Amino acid sequence: MLATLERVEILDRADELSQWILHSDVAENYRKSLYTLRTNVDTQDKIKKFTRMKERYEEVQRFGRYHPDYKTVMKEIRELKRDMDLDEHVAAFRRAENELQDLLDRVSLIIGHSVSKNVKVPTGNPFFSGSSCGGGCGSGGSCGCSA
Repeated sequence: MLATLERVEILDRADELSQWILHSDVAENYRKSLYTLRTNVDTQDKIKKFTRMKERYEEVQRFGRYHPDYKTVMKEIRELKRDMDLDEHVAAFRRAENELQDLLDRVSLIIGHSVSKNVKVPTGNPFFSGSSCGGGCGSGGSCGCSA
């Protein structure tokens, strides 16, 4: 493949765009909330408890309702999940993660639609799609496109 001036310019613009995204307020908020999530002892304790219980849950799921600890494990996993989800640092991280994903989806749509309005951009979010497929075509799933 020959490197043309146009291709070099496209790559330069792509690098510039990635730097804008990396230095955006949304990306900075994501990094801060991730750092807080990873360094808060109480939050990490909740995550570790949930992870350990999740392993027991998967073991119980192999046998289903016939496992002797089925009811106990099901109740405990729900309680630990709720406790973890209600943690302020986990919630802040999830909000920041969704905001960053939203930014990336919007940028992907702008780039895809600048090529052609018929380009299907796999955002994974049906609210971003103007086509009949809901934006999931590139993900390998069965999106039900009419195209």
